[in-house]
Amino acid sequence: MSRSEEIIDRLHALYPVLIDLSLGRLQKLLGKLGHPERKLPPVVHVAGTNGKGSTCAFLRAIGEAAGRRVHVYTSPHLVRFHERIRLAGHLVTEEFLVATLEEVEEVNGTDPITVFEIISAVALLLFSRVPADMLVLEVGLGGRYDATNVVQTPAVSAITSISMDHMDFLGDTLEKIAFEKAGIIRSGVPCVTGRQNPAALGVISACAAALGTTLLARDAEWRIEPTTDGHLYQDAMGRLALPPLALRGAHQPDNAGIAVSAMRAWNPIWLTDRAIARGVATAEWPARMQRLGGALVPPPPWELWLDGGHNAGAGAALAETLVEWRDRPVHLVVGMKQGKTAEGFLAPLLPLADSVTAVQEPGQHLAMSVEQIVAASGGVARPGPDVRSALARIVAEEAPGRILICGSLYLAGEVLKLDETVPAT
Repeated sequence: MSRSEEIIDRLHALYPVLIDLSLGRLQKLLGKLGHPERKLPPVVHVAGTNGKGSTCAFLRAIGEAAGRRVHVYTSPHLVRFHERIRLAGHLVTEEFLVATLEEVEEVNGTDPITVFEIISAVALLLFSRVPADMLVLEVGLGGRYDATNVVQTPAVSAITSISMDHMDFLGDTLEKIAFEKAGIIRSGVPCVTGRQNPAALGVISACAAALGTTLLARDAEWRIEPTTDGHLYQDAMGRLALPPLALRGAHQPDNAGIAVSAMRAWNPIWLTDRAIARGVATAEWPARMQRLGGALVPPPPWELWLDGGHNAGAGAALAETLVEWRDRPVHLVVGMKQGKTAEGFLAPLLPLADSVTAVQEPGQHLAMSVEQIVAASGGVARPGPDVRSALARIVAEEAPGRILICGSLYLAGEVLKLDETVPAT
């Protein structure tokens, strides 16, 4: 275990007895640290249920394609904790992370606080100390009371696709969840949203109107459509021809469009059409329809793919890709996290899969049991019980095609370790 992991484990002891979503604990700590949240480069704040990480990847790539230094804060990590904090283009070093963790731990003392709040304080402190041209800030949970919402004046906000998830914290209806996500909207700060369920869009629109904020919604203020050689993006600033997107999946044009719209709404002087086009063509984001090429991959003509989507909205998005994959057999390997609604995730996928295998990988955080996944599939899925065993049996018994491992970002992290594929530094 690394020194940074030891510190994070120790911080778990400070977790408040009464779990609540609030900003008070973090605001108090940030005050003791000199308010680093007020000393940041221009912030692009991203909330949503599905597509946040991909949108952040497109935003980062556009900024870097323009030659800018970009900070990024995302969660969770897949293999190493350091993936969560990117400083001016590079993952935070162990030395820098440990020093800042110890500093924040000492300042906080024994005050109750969540680990995510501590991590957010560390990230904001680092972002305030390292020069950069923009900060891509991903919401962890919800929006209104998420730790990242201590940032009061972002350059632009973005809300990706909203679906049912984290209902125990955010509410049991789409409208309630959308209201929490819309909590990142600020008066006078443009907010971009992609394709949404009408109920969610209604709530977001109402929140933006109440604040007198410009809402830029897909198919109203901006559009993105496929062409023979990429995509055509259009908004009030004009048309922009985009090359094929670097990130795979039928849902990625929505995420790319949100990123493009957000950057054009902010419109820093260094932004060019060339940087936008290059950015969407070069973005990288592990475990989002990622084709693996390491130790786990069966021999040709088999293909092995990985996606960390884990809720009903993600299942629907993956189903769109599976429809495009009907030229070859498709075999699903599914592992999920406890507390997720497996039935909702699996429902759109089961009719499109030639086989389904349930797995619980050793080391997978809070893994749902194989038996629970099989039950959620209505008995369609067969037990793996783990990834290697599942892959071996599929290759031995099924017609060659594509294998998609999916259902959990925690599973995705374990798979990347097995495949010996480490996210880029």
